[in-house]
Amino acid sequence: QVQFDESGGGSVQAGGSLRLSCRAYGSPFGIYGIGWYRQVPGKQRELVALLRDGFAAKYGDFVKGRFTISRDNPRNTAWLQMDNLQPDDTAIYYCYVDEAVVRHDHWGQGAQVTVFG
Repeated sequence: QVQFDESGGGSVQAGGSLRLSCRAYGSPFGIYGIGWYRQVPGKQRELVALLRDGFAAKYGDFVKGRFTISRDNPRNTAWLQMDNLQPDDTAIYYCYVDEAVVRHDHWGQGAQVTVFG
């Protein structure tokens, strides 16, 4: 059973920065991919950033160089540095894990990010 320790999120003025962290644990197979998706009410969940073993980071088109994902594999921990945040970035950000071997998807409880202009 994959479990999560998530932190970060909160409220910030437009142009400001926030940092999210996510540690996934409990998988007997390890973590193949880790990252974040976000969702606003009435819209589909969309990719923010994702790191899979052996691949370059993948970002949503809206990121445009403002966010950076990093990962510590031995600790199964990832961080998302978000700079130059804008009101359109307001959403719930969910940590996502692609479990190794079985390739099951797992989701954290989510963190609210609010950007006011």
